[in-house]
Amino acid sequence: MITEIIRSYKTGAGKAQEELQSPKIVVKGSNHKISVLKTISWRIIGTIDTMIISYILTGNFTVALGIGGIEVVSKMILYYLHERAWNKITKE
Repeated sequence: MITEIIRSYKTGAGKAQEELQSPKIVVKGSNHKISVLKTISWRIIGTIDTMIISYILTGNFTVALGIGGIEVVSKMILYYLHERAWNKITKE
């Protein structure tokens, strides 16, 4: 069954060309909930990056974890405020 779905998606069977787009994740809820989810997912990526860079620069895993721990909290707050400000600015 799953191969049939994939095959029909690739060939476009039964769909108009404009409907053939990449699958999208739809999050239902308020803009605040979406902003929080985006904040958390971005911080996971950013914090891993910060810890890797910190480890490369210091050679100390404990220091890298400490820097990542402080950074994850401060930047989640800053990102959320940034996201909400942009939503307010671009609101029609």
